[in-house]
Amino acid sequence: MTSFLGHNYIGGQRSANGSVKLQSVDATTGEALPQDFYQATPEEVDAAAKAAAQAYPAYRALSAARRAQFLDAIADELDALSDNFVELVCRETALPAARIKGERGRTSGQMRLFANVLRRGDFYGARIDKALPDRQPLPRPDLRQYRIGLGPVAVFGASNFPLAFSTAGGDTAAALAAGCPVVFKAHSGHMATAEQVADAIIRAAEATEMPAGVFNMIFGGGVGEALVKHPAIQAVGFTGSLKGGRALCDMAAARPQPIPVFAEMSSINPVIVLPQALNARAENIARDLTASVVQGCGQFCTNPGLVIGIASPEFSAFTQQVAQLIGAQPAQTMLNAGTLGSYGKGLEKLLAHPGIQHLAGNAQAGNQAQPQLFKADVRLLIDGDEVLQEEVFGPTTVFVEVADQAQLSAALHGLHGQLTATIIGEPADFQQFAELTPLLEQKVGRILLNGYPTGVEVCDSMVHGGRTRPLRMPVAPRSAPWPSTVSCARCASRTTPTACCPMR
Repeated sequence: MTSFLGHNYIGGQRSANGSVKLQSVDATTGEALPQDFYQATPEEVDAAAKAAAQAYPAYRALSAARRAQFLDAIADELDALSDNFVELVCRETALPAARIKGERGRTSGQMRLFANVLRRGDFYGARIDKALPDRQPLPRPDLRQYRIGLGPVAVFGASNFPLAFSTAGGDTAAALAAGCPVVFKAHSGHMATAEQVADAIIRAAEATEMPAGVFNMIFGGGVGEALVKHPAIQAVGFTGSLKGGRALCDMAAARPQPIPVFAEMSSINPVIVLPQALNARAENIARDLTASVVQGCGQFCTNPGLVIGIASPEFSAFTQQVAQLIGAQPAQTMLNAGTLGSYGKGLEKLLAHPGIQHLAGNAQAGNQAQPQLFKADVRLLIDGDEVLQEEVFGPTTVFVEVADQAQLSAALHGLHGQLTATIIGEPADFQQFAELTPLLEQKVGRILLNGYPTGVEVCDSMVHGGRTRPLRMPVAPRSAPWPSTVSCARCASRTTPTACCPMR
């Protein structure tokens, strides 16, 4: 199959009707990569959404086994991408080859995970209330409920995971598994990567005879608003900043027909270091925490951006240990110039705030990110100051010292919702601070004990979102009364029942 570089993907065809050309760049050197990409025109955005809508009835009608076959085929295509592909992703993102190869495996693994979910069938969430014809004063008909895909989904890829949360990432996998065609908005930071992954998805769609329009992709800045507002789009998947996510949520809610937004937005992922843990292993905690802060240049949505401890000589010494380690960390290249610029602005906010003290790190300059450590007054958390609620995306963290156990609880009450929270403690700590777990359950999607948040296992029980469902499949319940002879949930919307349902 020939790849037409720089084209949008609409209904199984390439399209380049616009005159605005875009270029991807080498993240390390800033050099423009050779191929051009064509920004989607309003007409192409409209055509992509309509192509997905046209594909929806046929794609939704496919059995779960057929959709699983499609996802497995995508996984096979991703695994077959060559070392040249890995090199391209490295150029666009400045991420090392080992990271990209690992992320490719995670991305194909996500596809296979959702294929297994489809084969199990439990995602239907079937509920059956059998008929009670003799009930008084009124009989009850046979009622059955199951989930179906909502319809075409607009997916926005993340900058920091060019594979696992991008073109063929978790939101795309979830939508396709649920029976929802996808219109993917390619991220400007890795357009060449997105194109090659889109090629792989299209090859899989053709090989498994999926409807044309099951996957579409558009390039360009400013095209997202038209996509979210398009009446054919029935849900949105987004991974990115709080500002961007809120904007999409507002657009989706303001539509004549509001639609859901499945958003994973910014997070500061607090780490709570308890006293007995510091007494037992402060040096190891300092080393492991620092490694988590600077891993991947801090460009993880689960990067530990806030560290909380109770005032004591041990916590003061621990703070100094981390300051020394942070100060010794080398600068790193970020994903792109825009990410570096945002990191610099975030540091400026922290440096300018009267309640925050800079503890370690070289001054930010040049084209690489310098790791940083800050200390903030606990009143900023308790009083809800926004500066500590805003993620600084990069290799930096903020320490907060609380006076006692009561003030620790008050500080945590001041936090907004987060992806994760981590508790570092010994058995005696967990007994003394037992109230932390139920408190954090109301704040975060995932609680870690004696681990670090920069890591996500791809499995059913993993929640990667703030108090959200583990698998973000865009589905909705459907129910209807059935004749007593019906044995198929999908027949609820049909005039003539047929035995085609996986939930007999």
